[in-house]
This record gives sequence, C-alpha cells and structure tokens, in this order.
Amino acid sequence: MMRWEGAAGFAALVLLGIGAEAPAQAPAPTALGSLETGLWEFREIGRTSQPTRLCVTDLRQLLQPLQPTPVCKQFTTENAGDYAAVSYDCAARGQGRTSLRVETARLVQIDSQGISGGRPFAVRYEARRLGTCTAALR
Repeated sequence: MMRWEGAAGFAALVLLGIGAEAPAQAPAPTALGSLETGLWEFREIGRTSQPTRLCVTDLRQLLQPLQPTPVCKQFTTENAGDYAAVSYDCAARGQGRTSLRVETARLVQIDSQGISGGRPFAVRYEARRLGTCTAALR
C-alpha cells in the first residue's frame, strides 16, 4: 500500500482506490525506462502549496497523478525516448490524459487533465525522485 505525505485531497483520492485490482497492462511507455521507483515529490507548477510525496512502486503511477493507485487501464498515445502521453480509464473513479516529459532520470514534467471523483481537473507537476521509500510510505 502507498501513502501520500501532505495534501489531504490527494490522500483522499488514494483511499478511494485501495482494495481495487489493477487490470492487465500493456508494457510501460519507453520514456519511463530511464526512471526508478522510489520516493517521488510532486510540486504543482504555478501554485505555492506544499509538495506532495508518493512512494511510487510502479512507474505508470506517474501517468495518473490524481489516481496513483491502483494503476488503471492505460492506452499509450505517444511514445518516444523522453516523452509519453497516455489516456487512462479508472472506471467509476475517473479518467484522464497525461503527458510526461523526462528531463533527467530523477526529474519529470507531468501535465494531466480529466475527471476524478466526478470532478474535472487540470494539473501540471514537476516530479522529482528523492530516494528510496521509507517503511511508513509503503
């Protein structure tokens, strides 16, 4: 199980997905190949809110920033060495489209929009890998 640090809204979204099974998945986009699982920090671009931390155990979670668990059914629409775009469907929990650009092996830019919990969203994050996950975040 994963837990967010901070940002109560994100934690609530995570709790909505606990216990659901992830559907079978196609291979992850090529852009995720240079990244590592572990503790990631998400800073929303254009906002001064506290960053959110997530223990990423499956890199496809980066493609669903508001619905990180479980990984939903994803459809890769663009796939390049440092860029990926996916559409994802989480059934009743929501759906969205995310683009991810890899800056370095520890830094990505994420742009996502869709519906989560019946409400529309549009977010942009800079996500940075901080290291390994602590036992409290698994």
